[in-house]
Amino acid sequence: MACVLEAPLRMSVLSEVTASSRHYVDRLFDLDPQKVLQGVMLLYLLQQETSSAELRTECAVVLGSLAMGTENNVKSLLDCHIIPALLQGLLSPDLKFIEACLRCLRTIFISPVTPEDLLYTDATVISHLMALLSRSRYTQEYICQIFSHCCKLQHWHSCGFKSLPQPLLCANGPDHQTILFNHGAVQNIAHLLVSTSYKVRMQALKCFSVLAFENPQVSVTLVNVSVDGELLPQIFVKMLQRDKPIEMQLTSAKCLTSMCRAGAIRTDDSCIVLKTLPCLVRMCSKERLLEERVEGAETLAYLIETDVELQRIASITDHLIVMLADYFKYPSSVSAITDIKRLDHDLKHAHELRQAAFKLYASLGANDEDIRKKIIETENMMDRIVNGLSESSIKVRLAAVRCLHSLSRSVQQLRTSFQDHAVWKPLMKVLQNAPNEILVVASSTLCNLLLEFSPSKEPILESGAIELLCSLTQSENLALRVNGIWALMNMAFQAEQKIKSDILRGLSTEQLFQLLSDSDVNVLMKTLGLLRNLLSTRPHIDHIMSTHGKQIMQAVTLILEGEHNIEVKEQTLCILANIADGTTAKELIMTNDDILQKIKYYMSHSNAKLQLAAMFCISNLIWNEEEGSQERQDKLRDMGIVDILHKLSQSSDPNLCDKAKTALQQYLA
Repeated sequence: MACVLEAPLRMSVLSEVTASSRHYVDRLFDLDPQKVLQGVMLLYLLQQETSSAELRTECAVVLGSLAMGTENNVKSLLDCHIIPALLQGLLSPDLKFIEACLRCLRTIFISPVTPEDLLYTDATVISHLMALLSRSRYTQEYICQIFSHCCKLQHWHSCGFKSLPQPLLCANGPDHQTILFNHGAVQNIAHLLVSTSYKVRMQALKCFSVLAFENPQVSVTLVNVSVDGELLPQIFVKMLQRDKPIEMQLTSAKCLTSMCRAGAIRTDDSCIVLKTLPCLVRMCSKERLLEERVEGAETLAYLIETDVELQRIASITDHLIVMLADYFKYPSSVSAITDIKRLDHDLKHAHELRQAAFKLYASLGANDEDIRKKIIETENMMDRIVNGLSESSIKVRLAAVRCLHSLSRSVQQLRTSFQDHAVWKPLMKVLQNAPNEILVVASSTLCNLLLEFSPSKEPILESGAIELLCSLTQSENLALRVNGIWALMNMAFQAEQKIKSDILRGLSTEQLFQLLSDSDVNVLMKTLGLLRNLLSTRPHIDHIMSTHGKQIMQAVTLILEGEHNIEVKEQTLCILANIADGTTAKELIMTNDDILQKIKYYMSHSNAKLQLAAMFCISNLIWNEEEGSQERQDKLRDMGIVDILHKLSQSSDPNLCDKAKTALQQYLA
């Protein structure tokens, strides 16, 4: 888009008019290409060193006012290369001009259409901004605000509570946090926390909240920094006090939360248990503004997400579980909001309350069965989750699925509430057409609903889940591949032969081999787990091996020969033990000398788990109550298996010793 700013007024009155009239600000941008020249004049005058300091300052003020208009205004300014021009202006000796440039930069960078990376294109910019921090309280306020808006993580973090991925930065360069940290951001900004200016203190606090987020290096540094003899965590705790502005309390709580999650502060530290957590619970009260309730709940969800004790403490603090139910009732018919503009705003953003409540319920119910029970017994909770799964907002749907996933870890609830509300139906609908971030959590939930004690397992099978799950195993997304094969593994456990055959048919031999050669060990382990569940009960073992025996034996050979960890090889040997338990299937082992030599090798392995798994194979092969046992015993004796069994019967490991003696008895019977 061309830069289309119009400057029809005298420069001396421009800032007053543009700052006070949004209509005029937006009118300054015109799509008429002939007016481009008038717009460029502002930037031209700004960059002319022959222009007076007053004129250049006025230009920066006007441009800042323009940036307060629509997003199109900001896009046009960016197209005019306003950022390099303003950064150049920071080299001026005139403080008023510098402040005006910084104020304009701040306004541009807080716009969602401005790429944060534009701040980092020149390596000298950050150093110069750090140097300008000491010039005035305005430079401090604006620079901290610029940093906090231009500090994004390079990686997609693992926390369950980021709704959508952040754009990746250049894979070859350091992320924003690292750049700012390496330029001394902590040391340069720390003393601003005790500034006499409230705005400076707040912007410094916000800067630390983004610097510390998921960053152990920054968080550990913050713990050990002191200002005027007081450590930063102590300063943050003081800012949590009830007499401080809500904005300050919330941001301080975010700082301490990030430091705790990064491992710099213990979860049982009094500043977390007695200060941060109660503060965040207070923010969930219906007396707070909508955005405060949302931020409070989401920050609390992140704080307690991985800690069982914090989850228990939060669940009994100020009736939090019941308090969160109010998030779904907003606005009530007796809403206390009398400001029509505020009511209109909140109606448009009420879905954010539901999203935050789902996130916090998910964290609260992540581990404790009693807490899950309290959540589900909360008024209309299951109905709210089911409704949340079909909301138009992708963030609400994701949060609702996370909440459902958390609650699905309860055996009791799977058997009762989940069945009463037929939760599997909306869940299957979500899985049909959803972005990957929702698919990952929804498929994880489906894994739980397919456990053998879940009443939902049968109707899910009847709804065509096998085809869906087999397609997930082909996804490029690792988490979806893991969940797809995991769900199939659960589905195959103690299943009928038809279901097992349908799974094998749906996967295809080619896809099965693809999964067994996957570079991710979780995919490999779950695939082996699926095979182990498929090859259970003799009729099923014999049937599957009669149709897929050659391919399965080939896969087993490849894994036992490959560079895999102990757990993978143990699982593979257990599959062989299951095959050896078949009536006709065991002949596929007895006629395969290569496999027999491998079993013999693992009987003498240094790892007891592998020895034990190999012994299960031998025991199933030589069991003398079965037809052909004498021939199998003779062949294995000729291979030296009996000699190894005698040695193992003297093992110091009681499991190995007992198993060897039991096997030897088959030869004596």
